[in-house]
Amino acid sequence: MPTIPVSLSASSVDWTALHNFAALRGQLRVSFSPRCNIACWFCHNEGDVPPPLTRHDRFQQPRPRQLGPEAYLALIASLMDAGLKRVYFTGGEPLTSPMARPVLEGLSEPGPDVSYTLITNGTRVRTHRSWLARTHLDKVKVSLHYFSDASLRAIAGTRIGIDTVLDGIEVAREIFERVELNTLLQKENAHEVRQILDYALERRLPVQFIELVGTDFNEARATSAVPADDIIAHLRTLTSDEHTEVAGVGQGRRVFRVDGVEIDVIHRTLGRHHVGQCGTCPVRSQCVEGLWALRVDHAGGIQPCLLRDDLRLDVNHLVSDPAQLAQAVAGHVAAFTEGVL
Repeated sequence: MPTIPVSLSASSVDWTALHNFAALRGQLRVSFSPRCNIACWFCHNEGDVPPPLTRHDRFQQPRPRQLGPEAYLALIASLMDAGLKRVYFTGGEPLTSPMARPVLEGLSEPGPDVSYTLITNGTRVRTHRSWLARTHLDKVKVSLHYFSDASLRAIAGTRIGIDTVLDGIEVAREIFERVELNTLLQKENAHEVRQILDYALERRLPVQFIELVGTDFNEARATSAVPADDIIAHLRTLTSDEHTEVAGVGQGRRVFRVDGVEIDVIHRTLGRHHVGQCGTCPVRSQCVEGLWALRVDHAGGIQPCLLRDDLRLDVNHLVSDPAQLAQAVAGHVAAFTEGVL
């Protein structure tokens, strides 16, 4: 997997692109591990080899881990000091990783406008509830792409039952003030989407319905993707409180409020927000996101685009020098937005 080398010149670093990205609510997505205890067919694994592919072919393995807890915390602190405020912790399944506890427990208390969000499949929340309750996480986002044992098995290839996932959601609600759900729209769950919505509304949980982002990893089942039109039409029978948001970075979304509960729909018809070299990007026609997240992987790489592994920046040798690390990332984002990488 190619990696761009770091070339630093502190005096020439242009911080504008990174600061603009932060101001537009760009995310810092931190992956603890590419491993997962389930194997959803559509998984892109934040740009690494996903579990379903490894399960099918043991020769296709994700990158080996390079970052330890101190390195993770130093990297996160460096980029937050540089202006990033929205930090999301992902995997694979983050709670399968030995990095999860020391990193999440070691997070500094969030300042104004800072948020720490854990993205999980919910199956390990009860196991880790005691220490999770002591962290500075202010939100947990649970992936709920299924609502029965049958659909969970069809989508995630697991014998874990749906009750384990739903129990994890209830435990998260006991621990955290804010719990949200997200559901990828697909043929395998099309018959359950309204049940998921009803479940969310009964518990007053915000939920996001997402159209599939196509990647090389899921192209074999691309026909499983379904549009958001049906759930949008249904939501319009429940509420007239609807608006669209296209500001910031990433994909536009439709936002509904049903009895005060926010329901988002990531809808490709609202357009994509591209920058710089996206204009000539060879995979632009496949992209539905644009630049909306800087992805930090467990192997010490940072990349600004899910579909462009060739834009991955290796920062392993910079984690002990926060100022240099931030400068390197700022320069990389600036080069990306200007189309000169």
